[in-house]
Amino acid sequence: MPGLKVQFLGSGDAFGHGGCLQACILLQWEGRRVLLDCGASAMISLQRYGVEPNSIHGILISHLHGDHFGGLPFFILDAQLHSKRTAPLLLAGPVGLAPRLEQAMEVNFPGSSQIQRKFATQITELAPGPAQDWCGLSVRAAEGLHASGAPALALRIEAAGKSLAYTGDTQWVDDLSPLLSGADLLIAEAYFHERPIKFHLSCTDVLARRGALNPGRLIFTHMSQDMLAHVGELPGETADDGLELIL
Repeated sequence: MPGLKVQFLGSGDAFGHGGCLQACILLQWEGRRVLLDCGASAMISLQRYGVEPNSIHGILISHLHGDHFGGLPFFILDAQLHSKRTAPLLLAGPVGLAPRLEQAMEVNFPGSSQIQRKFATQITELAPGPAQDWCGLSVRAAEGLHASGAPALALRIEAAGKSLAYTGDTQWVDDLSPLLSGADLLIAEAYFHERPIKFHLSCTDVLARRGALNPGRLIFTHMSQDMLAHVGELPGETADDGLELIL
């Protein structure tokens, strides 16, 4: 497969507005598959779009809210009990991912974090700074402003000669500019249309900076009911569950 293929398996906010599944984006290149975020509905997303869980090499998490990482306990238990995974599962996310994942496993399925698995789970905790090689990707992070009990990361990913920037959930901070600028694809949160909301980006926030960020393509995601009501008026693209594109 040439280039980097991007498929929105889930494009919604935490509350299912518009009937959309929670954040889960499938990246495919050169025989590799990675999930970018893994919201609580991720296993439904995989089933709906015919994505075999064992075909996923790694899962990259932006921040530790349930609509972005809450699917991990279900993915891991499916790998153990149903998909019968044997290949290592590579996980990456903000500092604090490892203990929070263990806590989430125990809250959802008490005792599950201690059961011996037939596959290794390898966790890489990311911090702002130089790009890291992970799961065949070049990954660079910047810290946003989004209260989640751990750092919330915006991410820049490079693979197959293409670049993808992802805001995750965050209020605007100037440290995001160098990370997001000039990407072939910018996937940006647009939680509300114009109304300023603490810890989140609005569509207006993003459009005001579009010229400076200069993305090759801009797609809005993580939209509330307020934002969805304005989709037909926007000068940019909006994600919907199932949307596919190739960079």
